[in-house]
Amino acid sequence: LGMISPTDFISVAEETGLILPLGEWVLRKACSVLRSWRDSGINDVRMAINLSSMQIEHKSFIGLVHEVLRENNLCGHDLEMEITENLIMQDMENSIKKLMQLNDLGVQIAIDDFGTGYSSLSYLQKLPIHTLKIDRSFVKEIERGGDDACIVDAVIAMASGLKLNL
Repeated sequence: LGMISPTDFISVAEETGLILPLGEWVLRKACSVLRSWRDSGINDVRMAINLSSMQIEHKSFIGLVHEVLRENNLCGHDLEMEITENLIMQDMENSIKKLMQLNDLGVQIAIDDFGTGYSSLSYLQKLPIHTLKIDRSFVKEIERGGDDACIVDAVIAMASGLKLNL
């Protein structure tokens, strides 16, 4: 089949439970690659990893992150975990707990595809979020002005006011 988009296989991996071993493999591989970059003198980058709700809900997830960081002689600040608004809203209490634990490890938290989910702005104050990533559906039409440009401007202003990265 050639290259398959994550959009096409992530839902299947989640439905079958394969997202957990796949997610662990991605975490281990990403940290291993980052370690090799560090060893070759590349120090000014952070590795971003997308998370599924099943990963963050798993009881051993925080321990796994800690273990993989230790195995690769990395610190939490070397990683940025990307989550979606929908993931947060599925179980707000558990999400807050797990994201706080990641934050305690020094891991940076990014909200990916911001603006496409529930967009409850109250979670921006409750969670240890460092970065907002505006969904591409807003950005791709930005040159034409209109509603998309207004939305992007508003998100940038809000993120700036909250001292978040974009």
